[in-house]
Amino acid sequence: MMRFLTRLPAAVPALLGALLLSPAAAFAAEATVNKGDVAWMMTATVLVIAMTIPGLALFYGGLVRAKNMLSVLMQVFVVFSLITVLWAIYGYSLAFTGTGQFFGSFEKIFLKGVGVDSLADTFSEGIKIPEYVFIAFQATFAAITCALIVGAFAERIRFSAVLLFSVIWFTFSYLPVAHMVWYGEGLLFKDGALDFAGGTVVHINAGVAGLVGAYLVGKRLGYGKEAMPPHSLTLTMVGASLLWVGWFGFNAGSALEANSTAALAVINTLLATGAATLSWIAGEAMSKGKASMLGAASGAVAGLVAVTPAAGTVGPMGAILLGLIAGLVCLWGVNGLKRLLGADDALDVFGVHGVGGIVGALLTGVFTAPWLGGTGAEDFSIAGQVVIQAKGVIITILWSGVVSLVAYKLVDMMLGLRVTDEEEREGLDIVSHGESAYSR
Repeated sequence: MMRFLTRLPAAVPALLGALLLSPAAAFAAEATVNKGDVAWMMTATVLVIAMTIPGLALFYGGLVRAKNMLSVLMQVFVVFSLITVLWAIYGYSLAFTGTGQFFGSFEKIFLKGVGVDSLADTFSEGIKIPEYVFIAFQATFAAITCALIVGAFAERIRFSAVLLFSVIWFTFSYLPVAHMVWYGEGLLFKDGALDFAGGTVVHINAGVAGLVGAYLVGKRLGYGKEAMPPHSLTLTMVGASLLWVGWFGFNAGSALEANSTAALAVINTLLATGAATLSWIAGEAMSKGKASMLGAASGAVAGLVAVTPAAGTVGPMGAILLGLIAGLVCLWGVNGLKRLLGADDALDVFGVHGVGGIVGALLTGVFTAPWLGGTGAEDFSIAGQVVIQAKGVIITILWSGVVSLVAYKLVDMMLGLRVTDEEEREGLDIVSHGESAYSR
């Protein structure tokens, strides 16, 4: 991600005056906007939207029981809508302006000072993209991060509680973590933490929030005593496929240009995901005797999550190894670790996104090494970078954990987190929205 933005008004008279005084300096200061970069970034933005609605919504929706299908679709759809609006009002300003190490400023609240002539930096000197495109792209990241969390407490939470929690958590967890990692003045950015597209900002951040929510909202009625199988693995497969397609915008779009770094992110996203799918179903076949469609879809998402922080800095072979490791570790995360934690993380938000994000963040510090095919400098230190990556992981876990705990407690006091037992038995589709996903 680009860390900060620069406003460059179109001032032709000033440019002409500068040319008379110093032609070389004037041309050096002139920004270049490539239409191909702009077209790619708008496409990437739309791809990330498709990841969430319909991708994430269908992936989650297929995993719950039929009586809660529509409620999950609604939560993802409305949370995405809510956060995109909040991002424009104050989120963008708090994440990408200011001089603070943890929070930005209100310099661009309500997008003040941003116009059609405003430009955002890319990773190439003098190459810019319209600031509106950067704002829209980043809005989709914030929105999908908040939407990811709903899978942890699916099938038993009040709709109003989901929305209020999303506002609080977005403001006090997503924004400061994004600022710390992706903005030039941020604490972790200054440390040299590598997070190309959101291993810490998106996945660990959301995974921890989901785990805390699973504990505080409590287990579903009958959890551990009665079967709660997915009602439609067909829809889950469709959703996972849309996630995979949209993730190319998520990862490759983080290059901010249509260039070789974006191409590297594309091939890494493809290979890591395929490798994680294979390792997950192989581990599943060895432990359970059969490979499942649910396992294949979950493995794909695990690979997508793990390669996210590494997509633009590791080589293709490193991406394959990362995917193979992530598939097996996340398989353990949704089985062995989940039993150890004892939480009803309904759709395995922590087991896949939290665990996968941690694996990806740490291994980014390994596979970025140039002698392992990465793009690191010749003096790259694996040990040193892994320490930096671990610091980012720990800070994100603690930050998200504390904010989530406070946010859930506030929501519980103000609205109540959970529906009644009778409402839960009836299903949230009818109780919360007065309609059903399917006709009876």
